[in-house]
Amino acid sequence: MKVLVKSQVVKLKQVEHMNSEKNLLALVSSTSSIGPKKFCVSLFCTFQDERNLYMLMEFVQGGELFSHLRRAGRFLVDVARFFAANVLLALEGLHQLDIVYRDLKPENILLASNGYIKLTDFGFAKRVPDRTWTLCGTPEYLAPEIIQSKGHGKPADWWAFGILIFEMLVGYPPFFNSDGQGPFGIYEKILACHLIFPQEFNPSAMDLVKKLLIADRSKRIGNLKGGINDIKDHDWFKGVDWNLLLQQLIPAPIIPKISKPSDSSNFEYYPAAQMDDLPGIQRGSRPLSYDGHQYNSNQSDQDIDPYGYLFESF
Repeated sequence: MKVLVKSQVVKLKQVEHMNSEKNLLALVSSTSSIGPKKFCVSLFCTFQDERNLYMLMEFVQGGELFSHLRRAGRFLVDVARFFAANVLLALEGLHQLDIVYRDLKPENILLASNGYIKLTDFGFAKRVPDRTWTLCGTPEYLAPEIIQSKGHGKPADWWAFGILIFEMLVGYPPFFNSDGQGPFGIYEKILACHLIFPQEFNPSAMDLVKKLLIADRSKRIGNLKGGINDIKDHDWFKGVDWNLLLQQLIPAPIIPKISKPSDSSNFEYYPAAQMDDLPGIQRGSRPLSYDGHQYNSNQSDQDIDPYGYLFESF
């Protein structure tokens, strides 16, 4: 359950993002396309009360790919290839819906109980038939065209895909802040695009990463005439049965340990707001609306929702 305080969403100017995230997750969850349904987290329903927004989503128990990568240090080639192929199918499905994900990173990739991935956090995702100009995403994964405000679209996801492959095989992204300069130091490194590969880096993976991390998006693999098939047919993915992978019939290299349906032990502990700390939430209380059905209650003047008009479609 994702709970968001309306006043904070408004204060941080995230109203458009929240409505967009809800609409995109609803689209992904209802599509007939297999890729997004199998490789993206599902949204079951949304509702709200006078103070908060609620998003009831699929509980993906295997934890973040980031946590598994950090424990391993780096992934073996076959492990990285499996997860990269999963992500490729997820992005393929999203792009077919004209959705640019824009925040690909290990922290936003969850492992399901069968070891397959689920993309989560669609806060930066957007339906983009052509291009958009918003600067958003995680600095280490931003494509040059995003940094330079040249307008970006699906090719930006292919750049991030190259960063992800590099990070899975090495343990850290190719462009990161090592001198305390903050994001601007990272941006300079991205624009310089000087790649340094460890000596043991897999040669075919190196070739693919180089083709993904081309600053000129018109020459970037995935954005060429062959589209995503150029990536699928690359030598690094040789031997991958894409149909079996789509049906999730290939054994995963990492199977999360899950003891019960409510097991959350695969997730890192982050201090979170307690129920009593969230405005408007009381034990046993019912939301103002659920799936379009209104609950009648004797509301006092202080319970009137001043932000309701901003979330009419939520």
